[in-house]
Amino acid sequence: MMKVVKTLAITLAILISQQSFAVEKETKQILFKDVNVFDGTNEKLLQGINVLIEDNMITAVGQETDVSKDALIINGNGMTLIPGLIDMHAHFCIQEGMLVGRDDYDQMAMGARAHKSMMQYLDQGFTTARDAGCNILGIAKAINNGLLEGPRLFPSGGFLSQTGGHADTGSFNDIPGRVDDLERHGFGYIVDGVTESRRAARQNLRAGATQIKIMAGGGVASEFDPIHMTQLSLDEMKTIVEVAEDYGTYVMAHAYHDRSVNRAIDAGVKVIEHNFLVSEDTIKRMKEEGVALSAQAVMSLEAFAEPEKITFFSPMQKAKAALVNKGAKQMFGWAREQQLLIVTGGDMFGPSYNTRQADNMVWMSKVGFTPYEIMKMGTSNAAEVLSWSGEMNPYKYGKLGVIEPGAYADVVLIDGNPLQDITILNDYKDKFKVIIKDGSIHKNSL
Repeated sequence: MMKVVKTLAITLAILISQQSFAVEKETKQILFKDVNVFDGTNEKLLQGINVLIEDNMITAVGQETDVSKDALIINGNGMTLIPGLIDMHAHFCIQEGMLVGRDDYDQMAMGARAHKSMMQYLDQGFTTARDAGCNILGIAKAINNGLLEGPRLFPSGGFLSQTGGHADTGSFNDIPGRVDDLERHGFGYIVDGVTESRRAARQNLRAGATQIKIMAGGGVASEFDPIHMTQLSLDEMKTIVEVAEDYGTYVMAHAYHDRSVNRAIDAGVKVIEHNFLVSEDTIKRMKEEGVALSAQAVMSLEAFAEPEKITFFSPMQKAKAALVNKGAKQMFGWAREQQLLIVTGGDMFGPSYNTRQADNMVWMSKVGFTPYEIMKMGTSNAAEVLSWSGEMNPYKYGKLGVIEPGAYADVVLIDGNPLQDITILNDYKDKFKVIIKDGSIHKNSL
């Protein structure tokens, strides 16, 4: 008798399973009607068209679109629909300077603060962000798995830096090589030599990094590295690039001046962050070799214009900031003349900057870039660089940074036209009427 009951139970389970597979999954649809579309690439808006979202993808862009009776209809009434914005230089687990997470809070608290920052990015229409170094791999995994809400994340994992490099956040009396706390927290890795460089790069990629970030030269917000110095040997850099290429991805480098930038390019680095003190010849080489520039306009042009107001900077750090401010305007002019592939990323963190991420795009207009050029930097240009992460890209089944069939459903509906007035990006609380990330509505104030 028990055998018969068991057989019937198994048969019933199979029938239920077959029936569930036979039921077609209901598609969730959102239709934007009568919107003017900046598609991420074209200088002119597509006028008065419809855009259909099905589940998490854009499936139709045009005049006539059939939808189900259950579709959500959003009447744009001539407002502007743009791709979700992309910030290419975030530091979610850094708040008031590089040492706060090490000295003042544990990693649980820093994780909570990082997630708050991510939600502030989403509020501003940034549906994707590339984190340029720190312990963000676990949160990125949670967002990718649908456990947390937030922008799409392309994490670099821990910085790779030499002893005395830009990510050496130890104290003056630390013994060389004693970096257990630094590595355990995942903030960065002090690597000296080819073997350590290879191991750290592999560790980041093992844990889900989509690209690798190295410190190739001196910086501003650090104690031990004069801004003129070059960091990591050519062999160390080449080793890190080789590891990245083995995984099908690329390396980005923190670098300010000619020697550090050119060594990085010699090693095969694909993206230079900052770049403020280079010559025109180096800009021309970047163009010739297809090396992208990741631009941080607010920090170089605004914050570093008055470094004495940065209360957590030492006198030496303030002097370095003044030097960067002087070189940035000229560098941006050369970059525009050479038509570099430019992306924007704030390098802006902490409560005073987290709600100002679009300012990094807006400030590019002060050094000669048009609103159209700037909008491309924060959408399709950024998406092109993100695609260089190849199979390490967790979002490789659709396009980012554009509005077209086959793109992910990351869009922002704006009451105004950023191609005419780029400053509207700063008025996100009032002017951003709808924000959708991955087909889910984050904001709808219509």
